[in-house]
Amino acid sequence: LSIFLSLLVPAHTIRSPDCGGILTPSGLKYRKSRPTSPTPAAGRGGSGTFSAETPNSSTRIFRSQINTVKVDEFSLTLVRDTGMRLSIDVDLGITSAPSTTKEMQLSILADLHVEMNPEGNLELVTSACKPTLEELQSTEEMDRSAPCTSSGSDVDKQINVEKICLEVSKLLLFPNERLMSLAAPFPITPSCQVRYVPLAAPMYSEQGFIISLQATFQVSGTAIPLPVSPVPFSMPEPARSSPSHLTLAFSEHFYTSLFFALETAGAFNMTILVRTPPCPEITPFLPQTGSLFQEDLPVVLQAATRSSPRVVLEEGKAILKLFLTAQIGAVSSVFQSFLSMNVDVSARLHLSVTDTRMIISAAAIEDIELSLAASDVGPVLAALLEELFLPTIREEVPAQINEILREGVFLPHIASFTYTNVNVTVHRDYVLMPCNLQLEARSG
Repeated sequence: LSIFLSLLVPAHTIRSPDCGGILTPSGLKYRKSRPTSPTPAAGRGGSGTFSAETPNSSTRIFRSQINTVKVDEFSLTLVRDTGMRLSIDVDLGITSAPSTTKEMQLSILADLHVEMNPEGNLELVTSACKPTLEELQSTEEMDRSAPCTSSGSDVDKQINVEKICLEVSKLLLFPNERLMSLAAPFPITPSCQVRYVPLAAPMYSEQGFIISLQATFQVSGTAIPLPVSPVPFSMPEPARSSPSHLTLAFSEHFYTSLFFALETAGAFNMTILVRTPPCPEITPFLPQTGSLFQEDLPVVLQAATRSSPRVVLEEGKAILKLFLTAQIGAVSSVFQSFLSMNVDVSARLHLSVTDTRMIISAAAIEDIELSLAASDVGPVLAALLEELFLPTIREEVPAQINEILREGVFLPHIASFTYTNVNVTVHRDYVLMPCNLQLEARSG
C-alpha cells in the first residue's frame, strides 16, 4: 500500500528528513594549518587575505601603506541559537609616513549563520562585522616603559570599515562553493544515483550545528518516488562530551529507500548457476525434468523481487530482507523453466566507512525460506529442493549483493573533506556515525 500511495504523490512533494548531521564545536574549530610567518603586503595565500595586492589598492582598506601581514588568530566558535562567530587577529606593519612604520593589530569579529538561498542551497552569510585597529608597543618602547600614545580615534581613522567587512564577505565565497557540493548527485551503481537535499536552514544547540537532509534517488536520470516513512525522523543529539568533529545519522527509512532504489534499477534481478544440478531423484515428482536433464544442461535460478526489500535496524545489527521469486530451469538455446518458488532471505549487513563512502556488505545469511509456487507439491519434494538449492542461495545471494554495492554509497559531504576515525553504531531505527574531518591538501 505504501508503494502504491507513493506513486500517486510526486517525489519532490514528500519532504521529510531521513538523515542528517551535527557539526560539533570541535568540528567548527578544526582547520588544516601550517606554520606562518610575516609576509609582504602583496600577500599570497591565507596570510595576505586582508592585505591588498598593490600599494595603490591597499589604501582602499587602510589609509597607509601595509608592509607586512601575519595572521595570529583565526577561529570559528558556536553561538547558541544564533550561529557562529568568526574571530581574526592580524599583525600589520604599516607605514603611515615616509619614515614612520608602526606595528598594528587588526581584530575582526563577524557573526555568521547559514541560511537557505532561493536555489535551495545552504549559504554562509554575515549578519554583523566589527573591525578594530590598535597600535602595538615595540620592544624598544617597552624597554623605555614608554606608553603607547596613539589615541583610539586616530587609529580608527586608518580603517575603512566598509572595505574590511567586504573582505570578510569574500572569505565566504570559497566555503559557499563547497556547501553547494553537498547536494551534488553521487553514483551508487551505473544507473542509480543519490542526492542529499537540505530541507531547511540548520539549527543551533549546545551540541552543535544541526542539519536535516532528505535522500533522493534517481534511476537512469529520473527521480523515483520513495515509500513514505511511517515514522518521522529527527536527529539524535550526541553526548555533550563527544570529541568527534561530526556525527552523521541515518534512519531505517534511509536504508529501505536505498534498497528500494536499487530494486527499481533492477539490481536484484539475479541469475544464479546451481553448482549441484538437480539429481534424478526429482524426476518422479517433476516428470518434465527428465527431458531437460538428459543432455546434462546447466541449471540456473532466475530470481526477481516480488515485493520491495526492507531494512530492519535493531540494537547492534542491521538486517536486509529480500523477497524474491525464483524460476528454476535449464539453459540450452533458451531458458526452460520447470519450477517456480518464492525465496525470502534475511541477510545481516555490515556497515563501515572509507573516506566519504559508506561500505555496505552482506556479511551472512541469517534466514532463508523457500516455498514452492505449486500448492500440490508434496513435502518430500519440498525438502529435496531445499537440500539442492539452499547451499547455492546461501552463498550466491550475499555475493551478488556485495557485487552490486562494491563501490559503496557516498555519504553527505562537502568537497575537499574526508572522514576519519569513524565509529559506526547501529541502534534501533537509526545508525550513528561519529567521525572526524580531514581536509585534503589543495594542489598548487
